[in-house]
Amino acid sequence: MCGIVGYEGNREACDILIEALKRLEYRGYDSAGIAIWDNGAIKVERRKGKVEELRKIVCDGTFRGQIGLAHTRWATHGVPSERNAHPHKAGNVVVVHNGIIENYMELKNRLKEKGQEFLSDTDTEVIPHLIIDHMNDGMNFIDAVRMTLKELKGSYALGILKEDERILIAARKESPLIVGIGDGEYFIASDAPAIINRTNKFIFLEDNDIVILQNNTLKLINIDGETVERAIQRVQWTDAMAEKGGYKHFMLKEIFEQPRAISDTLLGRIKEEEGEINFDEIALPDIRKIQKIWMVACGTSYHACMIGKHVFEANLRIPVETDIASEFRYRDPIISEDDLLIVVSQSGETADTIAAMKEGKRKGAFTLSICNVLGSTLARDADGVIFTHAGPEIGVASTKAFTTQVSVIFMLMLFMGKKLDILNNQDIRKHILEIKRIPHKLQTILEMAPSIEEAARKYMSCKDFLYLGRGIQFPTVLEGALKLKEISYIHAEAYAAGEMKHGPIALIDENMPIVFVSPNDQTYKKTCSNMEEVTARRGRIILITDDKNHEMSKRVDTLFVVPDTIYELQPILSMAPLQLFAYYIANFLGTDVDQPRNLAKSVTVE
Repeated sequence: MCGIVGYEGNREACDILIEALKRLEYRGYDSAGIAIWDNGAIKVERRKGKVEELRKIVCDGTFRGQIGLAHTRWATHGVPSERNAHPHKAGNVVVVHNGIIENYMELKNRLKEKGQEFLSDTDTEVIPHLIIDHMNDGMNFIDAVRMTLKELKGSYALGILKEDERILIAARKESPLIVGIGDGEYFIASDAPAIINRTNKFIFLEDNDIVILQNNTLKLINIDGETVERAIQRVQWTDAMAEKGGYKHFMLKEIFEQPRAISDTLLGRIKEEEGEINFDEIALPDIRKIQKIWMVACGTSYHACMIGKHVFEANLRIPVETDIASEFRYRDPIISEDDLLIVVSQSGETADTIAAMKEGKRKGAFTLSICNVLGSTLARDADGVIFTHAGPEIGVASTKAFTTQVSVIFMLMLFMGKKLDILNNQDIRKHILEIKRIPHKLQTILEMAPSIEEAARKYMSCKDFLYLGRGIQFPTVLEGALKLKEISYIHAEAYAAGEMKHGPIALIDENMPIVFVSPNDQTYKKTCSNMEEVTARRGRIILITDDKNHEMSKRVDTLFVVPDTIYELQPILSMAPLQLFAYYIANFLGTDVDQPRNLAKSVTVE
């Protein structure tokens, strides 16, 4: 995965495609490639690294043709390299692909038995080989594509070319793809920013749609070959707006991308039928020998680690110690060779976290990084790495990185639980089913945005906030308070709710908003008692809960009800209203939401 562009028209395709790729660079990638069809032949060029390196090679007049595909790749299967870069070619078929083909090994083995030779480590390469296999059985190109798509399990956005036919086919399932309509020309792209300077008329493809672009005409069918119709939508975006998908700020866009980001993080890793989690990218030592787990990070990632402590200890019964990375090595932690050190960072370049990882390695622990950036220091230097696949997070205040980190930590617990024989296949299937529901549940919360915005307007002039939660919701409120501080510059403090009576209660009066996160879990009754203490002092309560009949619901100023889920995943759902609340207050106050003062996205100094 990362970005797809395609062109079919009457102009030279090469410059159009390279420019479109450069407009998708904000998404992040590790390699790039291009394929141009010309007079029955397809010329392919691929390069590891930046689009600019590819441009130097192909934009010299030699890559001529009026139909083509280009791609930027963010590695999921196979290391970043020229051989793993897209496009992939088998026989006379060329493919670019975003997404993950979950059954690629089964398909690859079958095709190998038929004598087909594979040249990359990717899941994508099975696609052109399958198409060739079906054409060898007598199918025409379009039918061979349809039959291939029916065999694929997983997600895809595809662009497909065939030598000896001037035709471009595009298809999608659970991975975004759009068609741009110009004047006698057509474009395909993963995202509008790639082609918004060329056209503002788009068809937003739906799952199982197949687009056939041939001789300057467009035909749209489904996977069964039936003609379908999709509305052409005119999008009134400037270039700058397009990068943000029409959102005012990157932060808001990234909040709304969380359902997709979590889905992408799950792809290829959950095997529901088998009751297994697939982390082929890591080779942990003998898990049964692990005596202790350390979880070390900074800022938002540290809050994800705190949630991880609850998740691991409650289910695996292995002691977990969380540490702020900037403090970790200065107390000379007692680490053994039987310990697992998990370091978490969005960028993979956080200096304090890198230093903590080095300390753990020096003392013999197995180091495992969870990060979002391929090729980052943590990804390269840790003994193992799990990528969150959140996509690029441009807003400084982290949002989708946090929820994908929590998702990975939950899956890692299931993975280790199976290895330790603590969780059986049926247990894991139940947990997989629940995390698969999270993106949809999160989407229903995001649809509450107008009411959250109205609440933010109500509280925007307040100078101090107190955030309270218990159990696994304590790190949730820490993160909620951090979001408000980061982008609105309003003072906000978070406490474990039981600690309120040990000092913070002195602050409570009629001017103090108190944000409670109180789902219907084992801490419910205790948190209700804390709310009683607040109302007795005329505090203004903002309550986030999964219980529409919460016993305090009639006595709070503002109530937000989120869907219910299991204890370990509730922080993901509770977090979304807190993120939106902070965003809308900052927006009303006119602060620089995406680049708050004094903050940097990647903190590379200690």
